[in-house]
Amino acid sequence: MKPRITVLTLGVDNLERSLQFYRDGLGLPTEGIIGTEFEHGAVAFFDLQPGLKLAIWNREDLAHDAKIKKTAPSPTDFSIGHNVGSKEEVEQVMEQAKKAGATITVPPHDTFWGGYSGYFQDPDGHLWEVVWNPHLEVNE
Repeated sequence: MKPRITVLTLGVDNLERSLQFYRDGLGLPTEGIIGTEFEHGAVAFFDLQPGLKLAIWNREDLAHDAKIKKTAPSPTDFSIGHNVGSKEEVEQVMEQAKKAGATITVPPHDTFWGGYSGYFQDPDGHLWEVVWNPHLEVNE
């Protein structure tokens, strides 16, 4: 398999609430909710970087499409890493997420490996790590 990941889809409990969090709170560009004319089709896409989008889709609809039973969410199943260019930017993004309604699970701090990071959860409990890695160059 060649790595061609183009969309990361998060199952959410309230599409409108999540749209407001990511669009209005975090400032991610989107055209809003589309596909409402289709049963199980309402979704919103956000541009992350060239070739990569974030999608939010109702959990019930995602389970229906994948033909699996909807289960209780677990925030420890995965995290999304958002790498930034400085410690100050970690602080800024974490504050922006907090103001948008995120739950800060770990405030920004120096890490054991020499970086600087913090964790927050979106309104559905999805875990994000905002991190500055001094060994990783971030393209602006």
